[in-house]
Amino acid sequence: MLRKASKENIVVDLTNFYDNFFVTIGECKAKVAAARLPYFDGDYWPGAAEDLINQLCQQEDGRKLNKKGTTKKTITKRALKASGQSDLSANASKDLLLMHKLGEAICPMKEDFIMVHLQHCCTRCILMVSGNRWVCSQCKNFQICDKCYEIEQKREERERHPINQREKHVLYPVEITDVPTDTKDKDEILESEFFDTRQAFLNLCQGNHYQYDTLRRAKHSSMMVLYHLHNPTAPAFVTTCNVCHLDIETGQGWRCEVCPDYDVCNSCYQKDGGIDHPHKLTN
Repeated sequence: MLRKASKENIVVDLTNFYDNFFVTIGECKAKVAAARLPYFDGDYWPGAAEDLINQLCQQEDGRKLNKKGTTKKTITKRALKASGQSDLSANASKDLLLMHKLGEAICPMKEDFIMVHLQHCCTRCILMVSGNRWVCSQCKNFQICDKCYEIEQKREERERHPINQREKHVLYPVEITDVPTDTKDKDEILESEFFDTRQAFLNLCQGNHYQYDTLRRAKHSSMMVLYHLHNPTAPAFVTTCNVCHLDIETGQGWRCEVCPDYDVCNSCYQKDGGIDHPHKLTN
């Protein structure tokens, strides 16, 4: 679905969390720092970062740092260059060491951390581009924002795009018109418990088999999510028959008054009248 969306220009780019924030390649000038990492409630990396910080604090408490600092010995020059850093000051070294160790933990499973770009990002500062994006006439994946373009014009000739090449490429502006200037939403705000946390939304999708791996499933799942949003009192989760293990339609089953998780569909109830269960069943 994401590849299809990218092909049809619904989304701008597909990447992953590691490649976007932990690896600085090409002409990117942005420095890798923990403050740049986006996160939502329940994300993996904040918890992993807290564990790593505790480990680093314990290591620091267990020994006295020498004048050069042990953190300098831990991080290689190659890692420094890859992260966009040029020095290891006392304050920056801890953040860099955290990012280095966090990157090592995420790298083996980086394909699981999918990132979808809905807007164009500047190649230099990795911020969302608004106004004009300056595109290279020869390089396919090079684009910079207005601010970085002004800085580009003030650079020495050898530092301009492409860096370390004698022949420089021409940049031309492309106006971004699909980003609205007014972002105020005048629609009524609807509250739903399923959107309070990511886990609540995940539970809704898992409990009702809502999937987004195909266009047909994505359409159905989106319509059902909107149904729950506009009908907060309607049953949100599918009930499964404890006898035949099939889904029970709303209002077409029997529930035990004592056991909270015991439900029987009409077909199974008509076969034995619920005599196999010790408690009374109600419709």
